[in-house]
Amino acid sequence: MVVEKTRELWQARRFGPGDLEAVDHRRPWALDVDRILHSRAYTRYIDKTQVFYLLKNEHITHRVLHVQMVSRLARTIGRDLDLDADLLEAIALGHDLGHPPFGHDGERFLSALCLAAGLGPFSHAAMSVRFLERLEKGGRGLNLTLGTLDGILCHDGESDFTDLKPEGRADFEEFDRRLARRQADPQAGLRPLSPEGCLVRLCDSVSYVGRDLEDAIEVGLVDRRELPDEVAEVLGHTNGQIVYRLVDDLRRTSAAGLDAGLIGFSPDVARALIKLKDFNRQKIYFNPAIKGETPKIERLYGILFERLIDEFRSGRPGLSQARDFLDHLDPDYPLEHSPAEMARDALAGMTDDYFLRLAGDVLMPGWRISRFVEEA
Repeated sequence: MVVEKTRELWQARRFGPGDLEAVDHRRPWALDVDRILHSRAYTRYIDKTQVFYLLKNEHITHRVLHVQMVSRLARTIGRDLDLDADLLEAIALGHDLGHPPFGHDGERFLSALCLAAGLGPFSHAAMSVRFLERLEKGGRGLNLTLGTLDGILCHDGESDFTDLKPEGRADFEEFDRRLARRQADPQAGLRPLSPEGCLVRLCDSVSYVGRDLEDAIEVGLVDRRELPDEVAEVLGHTNGQIVYRLVDDLRRTSAAGLDAGLIGFSPDVARALIKLKDFNRQKIYFNPAIKGETPKIERLYGILFERLIDEFRSGRPGLSQARDFLDHLDPDYPLEHSPAEMARDALAGMTDDYFLRLAGDVLMPGWRISRFVEEA
């Protein structure tokens, strides 16, 4: 009964159920899935970078594939743990909506600009919630459930946590306090309310850690034989082997610890996973061989941020992209946000290609931006 009451809290919506929701044939979290799938932010996943950008290779992972894989893995494991498949899918599909162009490099650049503008640091997790609650549907938001929003806010696939215990009970007042913590400190240690949120957070790591390795091998950045012995012996050499062994261990270990509310990996597999993440950081994420264009992207971020601020400050933006952004929001939005906040929101929602086309419009009307990137 306590568990059922807790889950009822997670199904609450900030503005309550609307007239249509009250008679909708879909379960609450299934409705969340559909709302996320049909959102404008979800559509933009198609051209958002995962790790590698500005590469002419159509087989490199993009963020749309990443969130689909997280969803699939979480639902596969969740079935054995008797977790809610709809809540798992809703959290997984929505967890990266707030990522700006060019992956974590772009997030770092935008965060620095936001800090300089007095907005505080940028968090893609908090931005995902912002899109869903404040920017979709012309600014009305999607009115998603507490469980879905909390799982999205608390995801953190970059951390080295290898087991999690759900926070449990909360309401929207507590959620708003947690959101404020994440906005003030993107590294704030937040635990999801639900076991579904915990599982998605761990599946985030499972989804990318082996896939990033395969992408790095695809572009000739690393050799499979470079994998540390402990990683190869415990997890395997390929993404298929790595994912299978991580999923199998996470499923078995979590089933054994479910009565205690613990979702996680066994000690041996957890150590191998952390070692693989360290290998990826050294050989892939921070490898200067793939960072040649990064200073140029950083420069473009600064130029576009300032240009957008000027456009929004004028009240009569001449840049077509700025007008397009405002056209899809409530007329009160410019009255309630500073030009810097609007520039942040606009940039965070862009795909990589849209960002580059905007840079071309600003810097070299009539010229291809790729020429700037290649010659700068």
